[in-house]
Amino acid sequence: MTEKRIGHFIDGREVMSRSGAEFDDVNPWTQERWATVALGGREDVDAAITAARRAFDEGPWPTMGATERSGIIARLADLMAQHRDELALADVRDMGKPIAQARHDVDRSIQNFTFFADHARVAAAETYPMDSGHHAYSRYEPAGVVVAIAPWNFPLMLATWKVAPALAWGNTVILKPAEDTPASATLLARLATEAGFPDGVLNVVHGFGPDSAGQFLTEDPRVDRITFTGESGTGRIIARAASANLIPVSLELGGKGANIVFDDADLDNAVSWAVQAIFRNAGQVCLAGSRLFVQRGVYEEFMVRFQRAAEALVIGDPEDARTEFASLASEEHYRKVGTYLDSVAEHGGTIVSGGSDAGGLVVRPTILTDLGLDAPHYRDEIFGPVVVARPFDTEDEAVHLANDTAYGLNAMVFTENLSRAHRLGARLRAGTVWVNCFFIRDLRAPFGGVGDSGIGREGGSFSREFFTEPKAVVMQIYGSGD
Repeated sequence: MTEKRIGHFIDGREVMSRSGAEFDDVNPWTQERWATVALGGREDVDAAITAARRAFDEGPWPTMGATERSGIIARLADLMAQHRDELALADVRDMGKPIAQARHDVDRSIQNFTFFADHARVAAAETYPMDSGHHAYSRYEPAGVVVAIAPWNFPLMLATWKVAPALAWGNTVILKPAEDTPASATLLARLATEAGFPDGVLNVVHGFGPDSAGQFLTEDPRVDRITFTGESGTGRIIARAASANLIPVSLELGGKGANIVFDDADLDNAVSWAVQAIFRNAGQVCLAGSRLFVQRGVYEEFMVRFQRAAEALVIGDPEDARTEFASLASEEHYRKVGTYLDSVAEHGGTIVSGGSDAGGLVVRPTILTDLGLDAPHYRDEIFGPVVVARPFDTEDEAVHLANDTAYGLNAMVFTENLSRAHRLGARLRAGTVWVNCFFIRDLRAPFGGVGDSGIGREGGSFSREFFTEPKAVVMQIYGSGD
């Protein structure tokens, strides 16, 4: 495989860093460099913000009709479909995601663009009938320059979740992908230019966080919105930086999702989804069902089935279509997950299945039991294929266990009792509650979390609220002489 060079994309063209600095892009499966990447400095960030600012303040994009904008975005979606395998392979080689899952991510990314383009085109504003001869209505005008900082676990899909609504509502964007997964972002920007996006509307800058591209982007007062998905500690740093300039932020942060299985659940369905909820993408999912609570009457049977299904997952080369499970995304992350496995015994726990003895950067699907609720394995976001399991007896106990966390991104409930499903949907402290499923999304619905899982919601009209400046217009329609 020929080594690639991945540049920034600024003002309609791909460029390397002005300083000439680069960093390595390592394939975690082979543990070999497969590309070199432009390392963004202050000058590169300044150029990207200047381009985005000019494209917004002077260019046609924010004043363009929604129908015309949606047509350009639709062309981008068509080009993404034509380059589906290229986009998918970029994420596979960057973070070890199995190719079948990466192709699914591309399809979801295309859907992000088509949905938000249509949503912006057909969304209605409000009118407010008033007494005394006046009339009021609302307008939703683009906010300006958006900085979108995307994570490494779903590089393309979560980048487009931010970029698509921002663009659809007429903003200009600077996308900073995670330093471990830069490739699909630059490819996306190339396709956007081919689709007809004006120069400066979609820019990409690569680099790291502190004293690098991330810090420089979030501290610049010329930015109007910051949207970030990633670790909760980094989210706090970004929020502090943005607050100095009163820049609104949307933060989708960590999770420690509870998966609750009642004794009346369809166990085949519950096991199938439970495996996906913690072992898909090698557990590197903020929505992962990493805390598994099973009602005591079916606990033993469920755990036998669950372990069998986990051990049946096909581990292998992520570029092989048969592979279901591959390596973690980086050596650094592999070491982090390993520290939790190394400490299981000292906290009184048992490794029922799995472990980090598979070679390379692979941590096999791992099931832990017998841990106390104060163990770090229950409290911390491990962000790997590691699930902690324990039985429960009553509905109230299940709710208490699920809500006993600093996070609140999502939860899952498996039950055939309709009333119970509605009760838990209300009682669980989480931004999303899935009943008898996992990872199913309606892009109109709010997405985000509570507590350490973030600030704000995106999706549908919630994205419109964040990426626009809602304005009230009040008119007198009957004058004193009428």
